[in-house]
Amino acid sequence: MKKNNNIVIIGGGPSGLFMFKRLIDSGRTDISIDIFEKSAQLGAGMPYSKAGANTEHITNVSGNEIPELVTSVEEWIGTLPAQTLNRFNINPEKFNDYKVMPRLLFGQYLSAQFDLLKKEADNKGISIEIYTNKEIVDIVDHPVRNKVIVKCSDNSSFEYDKAVICTGHRWPEKFEGKIPGYFDSPYPPSKLEFKANHPIAIKGSSLTAIDAIRTLARSNGHFKLTENEKLLFERSVECEDFKLVMHSRNGMLPAVRFHLEDPHLLKDSILSKEEVEQNKSENNGFLSLDFVFERNFKELFKEKRPQFYEIIKALTMEEFVAIVMDKRANSDPFELFKAEYFEAEESIDKEESVYWKELLAVLSFAMNYPAKYFSAEDMLRLQKTLMPLISIVIAFVPQSSVEELLALHEAGVLEIISVGEDGEEEPKVEGGIVYHFTDESGIRRTIRYKTFINCVGQPHLSLNDLPYKSLISEETVTAARLKFEHNKNGMVAAKTNKKIVKDEKGDYFLNVPGIAINDSFQVVDKYNALNERIFMMAVPYIGGYNPDYSGLDFCEAASARIAKAIFEN
Repeated sequence: MKKNNNIVIIGGGPSGLFMFKRLIDSGRTDISIDIFEKSAQLGAGMPYSKAGANTEHITNVSGNEIPELVTSVEEWIGTLPAQTLNRFNINPEKFNDYKVMPRLLFGQYLSAQFDLLKKEADNKGISIEIYTNKEIVDIVDHPVRNKVIVKCSDNSSFEYDKAVICTGHRWPEKFEGKIPGYFDSPYPPSKLEFKANHPIAIKGSSLTAIDAIRTLARSNGHFKLTENEKLLFERSVECEDFKLVMHSRNGMLPAVRFHLEDPHLLKDSILSKEEVEQNKSENNGFLSLDFVFERNFKELFKEKRPQFYEIIKALTMEEFVAIVMDKRANSDPFELFKAEYFEAEESIDKEESVYWKELLAVLSFAMNYPAKYFSAEDMLRLQKTLMPLISIVIAFVPQSSVEELLALHEAGVLEIISVGEDGEEEPKVEGGIVYHFTDESGIRRTIRYKTFINCVGQPHLSLNDLPYKSLISEETVTAARLKFEHNKNGMVAAKTNKKIVKDEKGDYFLNVPGIAINDSFQVVDKYNALNERIFMMAVPYIGGYNPDYSGLDFCEAASARIAKAIFEN
């Protein structure tokens, strides 16, 4: 017999793991929990399984930076058999929670945490059912009965009181499989294990691009260390024309991982409900982006970095970003990459943070949850100005990835091209693409590539991309949008931006990606009525109201809000 508060977690990856932990730690035993995972492995999700990683791919966070689970990474490493340690080249005597690790190994750690949580649930008398290799294909809400029905690909169906959607990453295929040499994403990376005696176009320069680069390099050459411990790359004999060309809007590489002074500083950075409401009352019902920038970035320097605060205290957000981006834009990307590598090495050796970068991560995390309260004007400012900087600075490229990219560049195998805002790829039926862009000299260029890999990272998906079509047809969910504070601004912006619409009242709105949710991640319908049964934690579908979700920290914080709402109801 199922108990009251019968809860389903759809997706058993990292977000499902943290949601599971929240429910187990709630102190409530009057619940039953079912978990559906479409793959065979719990905990790992896409990033930490073979769907998203090979042995060469490593995490960009260390054990001390991840939110608390049952055991620490360091403790878990000490329990592993020699065969596993040898496979991943791990020396347990030298390993500690400050080190990054292979992503596939981290996936095994997350799976082990799932097993430990299951044992905790059993000991507490909480009813648990786990379904692996079972995919949910539709969700039907029954508001009158106050129930949610989930339907599986094998035509079975189940009924619940609450449903939490934790399905994680998704890369829809548009041209892959139809256009030879065209890849909509680099995942699973095993598909990139081919030889290519020609240049390959890589769209983007993010961590996703680095994943593709590490795999392709190993398939078309090899790395070796000199006597002086310098890493070199050599092409395979049959791949003399192998080359990797990154195409980036700003022509910049991401920043390098450094020592974090307080890896859990993010937790204390979220604005309280009272702070948000107070600021909204002072700004025509909108949360001010400038207020968040002051409160969650600039003011944090007062105590620990007072000299830096004096430099930036009078700067607007746009002025601060311009200074940082101009410095990067005026530097050779690989020379800057090398300089930041040495800066990061010193930071790690001395255990001293590059504080402004650390606080930029805090700002990103802090503005994520209340972003739904920004005006459309501020969201456009955020998208244009701040997000490009955040996407570069808080990527935190691990040191070994930097070493490989520098070795590839020095070998003449890797370069980066700035393609500006109008850069676009044209798929060719016969295979590959033609890249159209305006170079830094203002000259319009086209380059033909036999192979193209889209590596811009997880795309923000729209309402219509949601795979649970009953939620759309029954209008259980609605598209996310933000209102313009001033109609005249919307009217002007609508002339050049197709995402801006006018409603029947004459008000202007900016359509943003994904679906509308509230602060508790409950889905919201077109009448702005919250749904007490369905919670959306899958990041591809909430990118409009959560523009910068931050990995495992996001999973932990979101799960806390969802669990609170579940039990309050």
